[in-house]
Amino acid sequence: MIQDLTVGDSRKVLLEYTIPMFISVAFQQIYNIADSMIAGKFAGKEALAAVGASYPITMIFMAVAVGCNIGCSVIISQLFGARSYRKLKTAVSTTLLTGFLLSALLTIVGLLTTPAMMRMIQTPDNIFGDGALYLRIYIGGFVFLFLYNVTTGMFNSLGDSKTPLYFLIGSSIGNILLDLLFVAVFHWGVAGVAWATFLAQGAACVLALLAFWRRLAEVETEGKAELFSPEILGKIAVVAVPSILQQSFISIGNIFIQGLVNSYGSDVIAGYSAAVKLNTFLITGLTTLGNGISGFTAQNLGAGRPARIREGYLAGIKMAVCVTIPFFLGFFFFGRAMMLLFMESGSGPAMETGVLFLRIVSPFYFVIAIKLIADGVLRGTESMRYFMIATFTDLILRVILAYIFSAWFETAGIWMSWPAGWCVGTVLSFVFYGKVVKKLAEKDAGN
Repeated sequence: MIQDLTVGDSRKVLLEYTIPMFISVAFQQIYNIADSMIAGKFAGKEALAAVGASYPITMIFMAVAVGCNIGCSVIISQLFGARSYRKLKTAVSTTLLTGFLLSALLTIVGLLTTPAMMRMIQTPDNIFGDGALYLRIYIGGFVFLFLYNVTTGMFNSLGDSKTPLYFLIGSSIGNILLDLLFVAVFHWGVAGVAWATFLAQGAACVLALLAFWRRLAEVETEGKAELFSPEILGKIAVVAVPSILQQSFISIGNIFIQGLVNSYGSDVIAGYSAAVKLNTFLITGLTTLGNGISGFTAQNLGAGRPARIREGYLAGIKMAVCVTIPFFLGFFFFGRAMMLLFMESGSGPAMETGVLFLRIVSPFYFVIAIKLIADGVLRGTESMRYFMIATFTDLILRVILAYIFSAWFETAGIWMSWPAGWCVGTVLSFVFYGKVVKKLAEKDAGN
C-alpha cells in the first residue's frame, strides 16, 4: 500500500511506517543467526568460525547494496513527496538498470579475488577452505541480494514498508528450512548454509521485483517516462556514493578488526562471530529505523514541510530507545544464554570471548541509537558531508583504538574500541543534525 508520509500525526505515521521495516530486518537477522546456529550445532565450531571469518568481506558487498538502497530511496521519496510521478518512474528504471550492471560486475570481481580476500584477513589454515567456499557461493548470488535490497528501498520510498516484510518473512522461513535440510539432513556443511541463503534470497528478489513493477503501474503519469536519465542517476549518486563509502569503510574497518581477531585463533573467532551476530541484530535494526527516518525526512522535504522533520526525529529517538532496552538487558545480563544459541557448551574460550564482548558493548547501545537516528535525518536532507564526517570519525577511531587497546588488554581491548568510536561519532552526528534543522527552519521562516 502506497502511503503519504507528509500528512497526519508525525509520530503515528512514522510508527506505522517503521514497525514493518524493523520487523523485516528482525526476520533478516534471524535467518542470518540461523546460519551460524545451524553451522555451529550441526557442522561444528570450525564451520561456525568459517562462516564468521568471511563475514566482513560479505559486508563489503552488502555495503554496496545498502548504499544504493539509501540513495534511490531518498531521491524517489523526494519525488513522491513533490508529486513528480513521471520522474519517479524514470528514477526507478534508472536505478534498476544501473544496479544490475554494477552488481554483475562486482560478482565477477568477487569470484576472481575470493582467495586473495580470505588471505588478506589472515584466515587460519584450518578454516580457510570452508570460508572461501562459503564466500564464493555468497558472491555468486550477489545480483539477487543487490536487486532485492534496492527494490525494498523503492517500496519504502513510496511509503509501503509492509510488502517487503511479507517477502522477507517468506525468505527467512525458507532459508531456515533449507539450512536444516542441507546441513542437518544432507550434511553439506558450510556449503549448505551458503546455498540456503542463495536460494532463499533469489526467490525473494524475483517476487519482490514483480510485485513492485505491478505497484508502480498503479501510479498514473502524464506521458511516458524515460527509461534512463543521467541527471537522475547523478542525483541518486550524490546520496548513494557517500552511503556506499560509509558502509564500505565500516566493512573495511571490520576487516582490519577481523584480521586482528583472527590472530588469536579459531576459538576467539568462533566466540566473536557468534557475539557479533547478536550485536548486528540490534545495530541493523537501529540502522533500519534510521533509514525510515530518511524516507520520512525526504518525503516531507520534497513536500516543503520541514517542520515535520524535527517531529520525526524525536519520535525516532523514542522508538530507538524502546527497541534498545530489551537487547541491552538480554545481552548484558543473559549473554551466556544468548551465546548458547550457537554453542553446545556454556564454558570455554569461545564462550567467554562472546560473553565479554556483549558485556562491554551493550551498555552503549543507547548512544549509537541517537547517532543512527540523527544520521537518518542527515541522509534524508542530503547533508552527506556531515554524515560522512561523523561516520568516518567513528570508524577510524574504532580501528586505531582496537590495535592500541589490544596491546594492553588483548581481546578485551578490541571490544572496548566500539564504545569509544560510538561516543565520538554520536556527538558529531547530533551537532550536525542541529545545524541542518536550524538551517531548514530559517529557510522556511524566510519563505
